[in-house]
Amino acid sequence: MSDMTERNRTEGPDTTKDPAPGQTGGGKAVRRGGGDPATRGRTTIADGVVEKIAGLAARDVLGVHTMGSGMSRTFGAVRDRVPGGSKSVTRGVNAEVGEVQTALDLEIVVDYGVSISDVTHAVRENVIAAVERMTGLEVVEVNIAVSDVKLPEDEEEESETRLQ
Repeated sequence: MSDMTERNRTEGPDTTKDPAPGQTGGGKAVRRGGGDPATRGRTTIADGVVEKIAGLAARDVLGVHTMGSGMSRTFGAVRDRVPGGSKSVTRGVNAEVGEVQTALDLEIVVDYGVSISDVTHAVRENVIAAVERMTGLEVVEVNIAVSDVKLPEDEEEESETRLQ
């Protein structure tokens, strides 16, 4: 046996050499790009996306009559009646979105007779859970302003429209 043959038998195949591009070495899959795929690239989430999620989550809470201040509700009512107009789920919601955190400001109207502290606590919990679950962002604060109380007798006034 020659020296080269003897060395190949005792050391095995040369394992220090990298396989050619597109080939696998020793039957193993070649991993391209290196690292975890989740770390390749960047994801950005628009403020409006977080506002929609928060608005829908807040409206789901029993005792929240509507969202937004009196003026925004007035404009929203007009917009809702315009053909092609749609309800704005972001009314009464403002989000500041960073790379890993978000902060939210909500303005709500509660139904008369409900505990405002219980409603705001439930809104906070629901909004934080929904936003964190759907976006992966950490919600650092949810500020809630209760701008009005919906009285039972106010319902007839809202259903009448003065637009013709």
